Amino acid sequence: MKILITGGTGFVGTQISSRLTQVGHKCTVLTRSPEKSKEGAAEISFLQGDPTKKGPWQDQVQKHEAVINLAGASIFRKWTPEHKNAIMESRVKTTRSIVDAIPSGPQNPLTLFSASAVGYYGFCGDEILTEASHPGDDFLARVTQQWEKEAFKAEDKGARVVVTRFGIVLGDKGGALGQMIPLFKKFIGGPIGSGKQWFSWVHMKDLCEAFVFLTRHPEIRGPVNVCSPHPVRNKELAKNLGKVLKKPSFLPAPGFLVKAVLGEFGSVVLKGQRVMPGQLMDKDFQFQYECIDEALRDILT
Repeated sequence: MKILITGGTGFVGTQISSRLTQVGHKCTVLTRSPEKSKEGAAEISFLQGDPTKKGPWQDQVQKHEAVINLAGASIFRKWTPEHKNAIMESRVKTTRSIVDAIPSGPQNPLTLFSASAVGYYGFCGDEILTEASHPGDDFLARVTQQWEKEAFKAEDKGARVVVTRFGIVLGDKGGALGQMIPLFKKFIGGPIGSGKQWFSWVHMKDLCEAFVFLTRHPEIRGPVNVCSPHPVRNKELAKNLGKVLKKPSFLPAPGFLVKAVLGEFGSVVLKGQRVMPGQLMDKDFQFQYECIDEALRDILT
């Protein structure tokens, strides 16, 4: 399958594109700086373009059988008004540009895999959430709803649309662990706030295998939660992370301090959600790393 990927040079995108090429797909990564991106990626093609803007790159969309849309400004920083705008616009504009480039036709074979997040569900305490659950109404929930709304417009053109709602992705040298590990190494890692909030996560290898799986199951459409079937409470995450790193994990970060440092983004780490990968489980997808201790050991040892 020929696959065009936006956001393919980031923490998640580089791993997904690498895995897809390993199983025989031909991947082209859309990037603003193709020459810089080519380093160490001989099996991947690169296409120059800004996915948030119209351009010649859009002519290449119809030459692919699938598009994986991962582009968007990082949420892992303080949400100033300017950054909140960047979070929303980067996702909506990129998705809109892709959908605009998809040709119309009742027999359109193209598949759009558009990233989203479990933040779609908002904060629901201990409630178990599936793809059928209602959306939340906080900022991140509103972002994902707008993001998904743009993606589903491709269905009007005859395309298959799969919206992949990611849990927090755990992998080497980046993402959430890249933010947490330095704190533990300085002996200040531990539960955040009450520690009772749920943490829905996925190992990077399982995330990549989920995309391989989805390319092989054309009957799967709509929202797909991509997260471990065993979410953990924040205090359990901290305990296991401390154990693997051989560092103390009992010093909690007070909620008021988290909010003072992170602002509105602090709610994401202080509240969380308990999400199940319903569609993947129904189709018998096999997770390699279901449990947090196994996942952390694989990544960090």
